[in-house]
Amino acid sequence: MVQVKDQYGRTFKTLRVSLLSTCNLGCIYCTDSADLPKENKLQKNNSLSTDELTAIIHQLHKELGLEVIRLTGGEPLLSPHLIPVIKEVKRLGIDKIKLTTNGFLLERFATQLKDAGMQSINVSLDAVDEGVFFLMSKRNNVKKILDGIDAALDAGMEVKLNTVLLKGINEQQIIPLLDYAFERKITIRFLEVMSMGHLHQSSAKYLVTKDEVLHTIARHYDFVPLLRSASSTANYWKTDRGNVFGIIANESAPFCHDCNRLRLDSQGNIYGCLSSNYPISIKNLSDVQLRGKLKEALSHKQSVKFTGSSLSMINIGG
Repeated sequence: MVQVKDQYGRTFKTLRVSLLSTCNLGCIYCTDSADLPKENKLQKNNSLSTDELTAIIHQLHKELGLEVIRLTGGEPLLSPHLIPVIKEVKRLGIDKIKLTTNGFLLERFATQLKDAGMQSINVSLDAVDEGVFFLMSKRNNVKKILDGIDAALDAGMEVKLNTVLLKGINEQQIIPLLDYAFERKITIRFLEVMSMGHLHQSSAKYLVTKDEVLHTIARHYDFVPLLRSASSTANYWKTDRGNVFGIIANESAPFCHDCNRLRLDSQGNIYGCLSSNYPISIKNLSDVQLRGKLKEALSHKQSVKFTGSSLSMINIGG
C-alpha cells in the first residue's frame, strides 16, 4: 500500500461517512430551517444505495488502510443503510466503528447497533433542561435522548457526549451537563461553535471559548490537563474525582496540523477538510483515479487554522 501523504506528512486514517443529509432535530447551529426542503429533496434524488456506499468504503480502505470509521448524518439512525454498513465495515476488518447521533431514536436501536458491531457512540446533547433543549434543537422531549443514552450504556457501548455551546443560549448548561455525565461516568466534550453553513460569517457572536468553559468548570471542580493524543479533535482534563471532560476548540486551539480525517457524503463526494466546500466525486473510479482524487482532497486541508465554509453540517456530518 502506497501512502497518500501531503507536505506535512498527513494522511487519511479516519473516515467519517455521512449516511444521509436529513435530521429529525433542527439545531440552530447546524441547519437553517429555510434550507431543509431543498436538502431533503437532494437527499432523496441523489443518495447512494447501500451497495454503492459500501463499495466506496471498501475501495477507500484498500487505498488508505483506514483505522476508524465514524458514521454520521444528518441523523444516521434515520438511514436504512446504517446496520448493513456497520456489518460490512466489520467484515472489512476495521474494528473501530463509531457513530455520532442526536440520540432521539437511540433507545429503539441500541441493541441492534451493538449486535451489528458498533462499539462507541457520540451523542449530541446540548442541554438537560427541557426549555433550553427546545431553544437549541427546536424540538421537545429531551428525555428521549436521555433514555437512549441509558439504553446504549445498558447495551455495553462506550458513550461520549458532545455539547455545542452558544453564548446567550445554553452556556448555563455547562455544569448541569457535566454533573449528568459524571454521574454516569461518561466523558463529555464541549464544542466551540463552528463557522459552518448559515453561521459561516456570524458564528463569532455565539462563541464560548475554551478558556471561558474552563473558568466556569473551575468554580465547581478541580482538574488537571491530560496529554493530547495525536490527531485528536479534543483536549482533555481530569478532575480530582477521576472524571474526564474535553473541549473541542476549533477557534481558540485549532488542531489542523495533524488532522487525519476524510469525509464521505451520501452522494459519493469526499471532503478533505470542513473548510473546503468543494465536493470531489469518487463514484465509479479506478484505483489510480481514486488515488489522484485523494491527493486533491488532501491538498484542501488547512495547515494552521480552521476557517470554516458555507457547507451545511447537515450534509456532511460532524
